[in-house]
Amino acid sequence: MEDKRFLFEKDSVPHALWVMAMPAIASQLITLVYNLADTWFVGRTNNPQMVAGCSLVLPVYMLTVVLSNIYGTGGGTLIARLIGRGDNEEASRVSAACLWMALASAALFSFLCLIGMTPLLRFLGASDNVLPYSKQYMFFVVVIGGIPVILSNTMSSMLRNIGRSSQASFGLSMGGLLNIALDPLFMFVILPDGKQVMGAAIATMLSNLTVLAYFIMTYRRVGAETILRVRMQGRYPSSESMASIFGVGLPAASSVFLFDLCNIVINRLSSTYGDTHLAAIGIVLKAERLPLNIGIGICLGMVPLVAYSYSSGNRERMDAVFRFGRAMGLIVGVVSVILYFTFAPVIMQSFIGDAETVRLGTQFLRARCIATPLMFLCFSMVHFTQAIGMGKESFRLAVIRQVVFNIPLLFIMNRIFGMMGIVWTQVTADFFTVIVSYIIYAGIRRREGWPVGI
Repeated sequence: MEDKRFLFEKDSVPHALWVMAMPAIASQLITLVYNLADTWFVGRTNNPQMVAGCSLVLPVYMLTVVLSNIYGTGGGTLIARLIGRGDNEEASRVSAACLWMALASAALFSFLCLIGMTPLLRFLGASDNVLPYSKQYMFFVVVIGGIPVILSNTMSSMLRNIGRSSQASFGLSMGGLLNIALDPLFMFVILPDGKQVMGAAIATMLSNLTVLAYFIMTYRRVGAETILRVRMQGRYPSSESMASIFGVGLPAASSVFLFDLCNIVINRLSSTYGDTHLAAIGIVLKAERLPLNIGIGICLGMVPLVAYSYSSGNRERMDAVFRFGRAMGLIVGVVSVILYFTFAPVIMQSFIGDAETVRLGTQFLRARCIATPLMFLCFSMVHFTQAIGMGKESFRLAVIRQVVFNIPLLFIMNRIFGMMGIVWTQVTADFFTVIVSYIIYAGIRRREGWPVGI
């Protein structure tokens, strides 16, 4: 553990963030590729209904991330703070409790998705032509595959928060590469023509099951030398720890849930313009996640370092990590705007050959990419408040971004400007969100007695 202690306490900030963030970024990118793979391979059919069917399930799939954030973020950041205070025994109890709570939540979620599949997909905007494809995809990816996704993401977060970022990222990356390999096999070789969506879904499900097996073996292997546990030994976590898990975990989950809810609204509003518009925006919502996932990887690498420094009382290092991470994310955001605006037609053509879908998607992507730097500023602020255990502030930031600005503006701008109003909402909402978030950030620093600055 001494090498990890040096990383958290004395290593240079750029190198420490590099060590923690690079595996997380790699994992986020490969996970993104694996999420994009289904859409890309299904797009080879040039069937907008199939593409729309997969896209409609994305908000439901994202609910698995919501659940894993409760225990992965809530429990993981608490573990980092407990280690910073030297309370390793309580950290072990927290790690085991979070896994069992994640398993119970995952099983309930899968059951509810099974019994409510058709009405849920209808609510999301599935037409008669799209519904059969959405049901195929949702059954294998969410109903069966939801449990391994939730457990794997929870375990990955636990590993990352004790400094095992490379092992955490390897598991998720392995699943992404496996999915890319299995997609064409099941879609175009094993299953007959017309079952491409089912083939993509089965490939994703098998990949997620393999990732879960990896994390279970990893937990068993590192258990002797870390605080991570699978079985409850001795006492349960204290009531204070349980309150902290949910105090940070629920706001973290609500942030993802509200983001997911925003995508649901986008899909619902877009579906009123036809299946081609829905397919185009579905591709854009996935394609635009490349820089966002890099930014999330930076934030994930930043969180354990900030949490440890905060608990050990090293405010100077905490600020240095946050500011350096934020600067790196902004650079990524600005570069992505330039590249997306330039290569939008090429990006859309790589997903689907349908000319109208490409034309619409090019317009949508060029508009939405402008919000990327602003979105990263929002993400970094939310992750910072989670790292220092301020769940209420994290929840407030999520509500302000989605409920106060984004979702109302979607309806307003759709009514005034039509489909392009929907597309331009993100940059408009995030402009105001960044202003408010930094006002809240300044208030936190004044309350904690830290120098006020950005």
